[in-house]
Amino acid sequence: GGHLYGPVYVSSLRGLRGSLPSPDEASRQSQTATSKRPVSTVRTSSSLQGDYEAFLLRQFVPPSSRDAYNALRTLNLELARLPETVSNPTIARMRVSFWRETVNSVFAGNPPREPISILLHQAIQDLQDRAGPSSASSLKFWLLRLINTREQHMENRPFVSLNSLEDYAENTYATLMYMTLASMPLRSVHMDHLASHIGKACGIVATLRGIPVLAAPSQPIQGPAGSVGNTRHPALLLPLDVMAEVGVREEDVFRHGPNAEGLQDSVFKVATRANDHLITAREMLKNLKAGEEAGHDYEHEGEQEHVYSSGGVDATQADIKRGFGVLLEAVPAADYLERLEKADFDPFKVKASWKLPWRLWRALKTQHI
Repeated sequence: GGHLYGPVYVSSLRGLRGSLPSPDEASRQSQTATSKRPVSTVRTSSSLQGDYEAFLLRQFVPPSSRDAYNALRTLNLELARLPETVSNPTIARMRVSFWRETVNSVFAGNPPREPISILLHQAIQDLQDRAGPSSASSLKFWLLRLINTREQHMENRPFVSLNSLEDYAENTYATLMYMTLASMPLRSVHMDHLASHIGKACGIVATLRGIPVLAAPSQPIQGPAGSVGNTRHPALLLPLDVMAEVGVREEDVFRHGPNAEGLQDSVFKVATRANDHLITAREMLKNLKAGEEAGHDYEHEGEQEHVYSSGGVDATQADIKRGFGVLLEAVPAADYLERLEKADFDPFKVKASWKLPWRLWRALKTQHI
């Protein structure tokens, strides 16, 4: 939880799929469209501006999947922000329970009168009309896994190990990608395998990006009668095994921030794992596009919702082309890692990105991530 993106201001780029708006332009477009679109769609689309990268990426998701993408990403943002926006863990867990019950109601055909629920219900109805009930059941499986994982990490405790951070990323960011594929629907061992590596990289990157936010003292929540206390204590989610290996202490990070001894070394080690996943995904994509095997087995094949029918080279090529927009999640992760490297792996000094819309456009045009 708590992995939030800071504001990123970029110039718009005209190209394939039209223009990619800056945050200010996106806000104006949202306001202009209000009279033309359902309230649920407007509010969900507007709230995606809190996750600007998702707001950009949604334009590359197939139109039939965008309602689902909007609803799922907005819900993910709501869950990720809970540790920052409530005064104690008990209230946070009550909110998670509300969302779990809401999801069950939505999939039962009884959505509460709430924007995310209504939009998700519309997306599910459309998916069932297009592809039958099995795709909707896949979506429900992934969504409940996301909610359960967010709940487990609600208190911002450090990850025990780098492997446990990867598991978290698989069950959140990779799972978000599985849901986008399920909403198309596109069931492919190779697309899920690519999504797994890219999602792991995205989850690790989100943890690194959260360091300056979570390590700082939180602001007190103001109630009608004044302050009602802080939302949380400072937190550092870097894996404990990496911290022990390089000798960084979380108290030093809270006290000294970027000057804490060992911080940059530990960030480097964690960032390297994220970059390894992106390199692996690129190599896989290159092999598959050339009609070759992926190069290694998919560790989750055979698990629930990871059972596939066999398909040949032609089917794989078609799946990659159809689902390539989903793989563009790799681009913001790579963009951050590049900026982190330029900052000498000091997450407090990473500069804002202005190249992201151009990089997304280039990745789509060249079909390379």
